[in-house]
Amino acid sequence: MGVVNVTPDSFSDGGRHFTPADALAHARRLIAEGADILDIGGESTRPGAAPVEAAEEIGRVVPLIVAIRAESAVAISIDTMKPAVARAAMAAGAHIWNDVSALGYDSESLSLAADLGCEVVLMHMQGNPRTMQQDPQYDDVAVEVAAMLADRAEAAMAAGVARERIWLDPGVGFGKHTTRHNLPLLAGLDRLVALGFPVLLGASRKRFIAAIDPAGASPDKRLGGSIATALVGAAAGVAAVRVHDVAETVQALAVWQAIADARLD
Repeated sequence: MGVVNVTPDSFSDGGRHFTPADALAHARRLIAEGADILDIGGESTRPGAAPVEAAEEIGRVVPLIVAIRAESAVAISIDTMKPAVARAAMAAGAHIWNDVSALGYDSESLSLAADLGCEVVLMHMQGNPRTMQQDPQYDDVAVEVAAMLADRAEAAMAAGVARERIWLDPGVGFGKHTTRHNLPLLAGLDRLVALGFPVLLGASRKRFIAAIDPAGASPDKRLGGSIATALVGAAAGVAAVRVHDVAETVQALAVWQAIADARLD
């Protein structure tokens, strides 16, 4: 899953693909590099980010979705908490609703997801983007994240979302202390995979990498750590990784898979 942020303020590439032409060029590049899914977002969810009105978010993402769909059959995910944005994105050609609030931001979200019949990604987040890094607390982060996501999956199914359309995302960096929570969460991915839903892992360029390796202080210097987490996810059985650096991650996963296959021969 390649990231396309149509925002001026995302943590890693805010503003870089904000114009329609730049966003479409970036989407084309990610497809050429091997992205199976494009995750398009029009509102930053970095720590402390200010919310964006639904109409503005729609204006950022829908023209891009229409432009991509006009020339490619690639799967498209809309990264939004807002039902109105999800509805507009699906009408424009998106397939997946990727919601950092696990369909909990709006009371309409669960029923709309069922009505749309789309795939949904339920992500764990303690708090909201403005507050989530203000002293998050867990007794056992892997256990608690898996339990919360299992509950949200049950709520989605009760609302009419088909089980086979539900994905789970542990929410690395969302309401988790940099290393105290994110590292055991990554180490315990098998607990989440064991729930039986496909798991999406989004750890690309996250701040915990810089906390381990100070040389990776800025997001664009965290490629090595990002690939390491993708390989950890693959070993744990996640279904997809959400990344900024598609070509490099595709290559790393191909080599990892080839070595794994050779071991079985």
